[in-house]
Amino acid sequence: MPTLPAALTFASVAFLMALSPGPNLLYLASRSICQGKQAGFASLAGVCTGMLIYMLATAAGLSTLFMAVPLAYDVVRCTGAAYLLWLAYKAFTGRAPELGTAQLRAEPPSTLFRTGFFTCLFNPKLVITYGSLLPQFIEPANGHVLGQTVALGLIQIGAAATAHSCVIVLAAGVSGFLTTRVKSLAALQRYLLSTVLAGLALRLALDRRHA
Repeated sequence: MPTLPAALTFASVAFLMALSPGPNLLYLASRSICQGKQAGFASLAGVCTGMLIYMLATAAGLSTLFMAVPLAYDVVRCTGAAYLLWLAYKAFTGRAPELGTAQLRAEPPSTLFRTGFFTCLFNPKLVITYGSLLPQFIEPANGHVLGQTVALGLIQIGAAATAHSCVIVLAAGVSGFLTTRVKSLAALQRYLLSTVLAGLALRLALDRRHA
């Protein structure tokens, strides 16, 4: 198992990294603004599930495969970009709510979970982050490397979930403030979500694998 100082340091780094702009954070913030806090947390559950899969895959050596075989990385990257573009189109062309309704048409928790899951899963840079950051906190003398990798991965998920929860609460609060003052917020929310998703898709499509 990792030492306490290593675990605390890694948790701090993971927390700060989760607060930096990225696909997961931007999607959760936009969804919380558009549909509220509960929707944000339903999406976060999907994101955390995606992070768990990436962590386990990293422990099994998937990060080595992505670094050694550029095509594997590019397949996931392009698939993710296409998925986000589809979500952006769906949000942009969605039917606008009736006048006076401040929220988007509510998505069921299962759909929110699935969208958050795939938004995270189709972000291959996450596995690269695991592959380059985790080894710096692993000390073979302290036990089995696989066990330390899983433990640190769970710490990262917990730290990221905490950071993202703060963003969700703040984003939902901003939405609640605006809904009492802007009648056209429903359309603004819909366009905001589609713009964010399209921007994420473009960023992912133009991304390049770093050595």
